[in-house]
Amino acid sequence: MTGAEAAPLLSLNNIEVLYDDVILVLRGLSLEVAEGQIAALLGSNGAGKTTTLKATSGLLYVEDGEVSDGTIVFDGEEIQGMDAHRIVERGVFQVLEGRRVFEHLTVRENLLAGGHTRSARRGLESETDKVYEYFPALADRRAQAAGYLSGGEQQMLALGRALMAAPRMMLLDEPSLGLAPKLVETIFGALQRINREEGATILLVEQNARIALSVADYGYIMEGGRVVLEGGAEELRANEDVKEFYLGLGDAGRRSYRDVKHYRRRKRWLS
Repeated sequence: MTGAEAAPLLSLNNIEVLYDDVILVLRGLSLEVAEGQIAALLGSNGAGKTTTLKATSGLLYVEDGEVSDGTIVFDGEEIQGMDAHRIVERGVFQVLEGRRVFEHLTVRENLLAGGHTRSARRGLESETDKVYEYFPALADRRAQAAGYLSGGEQQMLALGRALMAAPRMMLLDEPSLGLAPKLVETIFGALQRINREEGATILLVEQNARIALSVADYGYIMEGGRVVLEGGAEELRANEDVKEFYLGLGDAGRRSYRDVKHYRRRKRWLS
């Protein structure tokens, strides 16, 4: 399934984002995410990926940003400029980069806080059991303060807290950041299960293009505040430029990611 073959749950249409009324970060960006899909948003640092998520979730105001042009449509309703809590109530939940757990609250209390926007508060305790099924490491630490968890456990908790909100769409910003490869595989495996079993649509920003494209149905690559390439995940994995610049594979074989992310931008896709 691609964005072109199904009615989109989320549609960003030619949006521009300004910071401080001066700095133009997104320059006519358009993308779609179909319901039930995992979509990956890839690109180098500064491409505008996190800004795209914050424009969707309503968190731009925290950094004096605004959607200055274009529309963001979620389930048929324009949400650009809407207050963040109203967007959450419609089923869109962003997990910020860096986990942002409530360090002085226990694991259980963090999870219950994630469900505070649900209209039906009864049964929240039983909903935590669902989170523990996806992330068993949290079950043994449910009474422990979140600040004492490892980085991987905190990322699991941040994702579990989002799940407690019963989201229709999850916006994930760098969930693999700073984690060991084994933990990355565990977390992305859980995300696939959440997508499949809970029906949560996922828009994923990720520097680890290999793992992102291994779980995604569709992908977008950003440069300079625009989408410059899109396609099915399998198609992108086979693309020579994507292999060289994002997967670390080229004519000379595997390269380090440091070399890849500082590549000389040939941008054959813009020619």
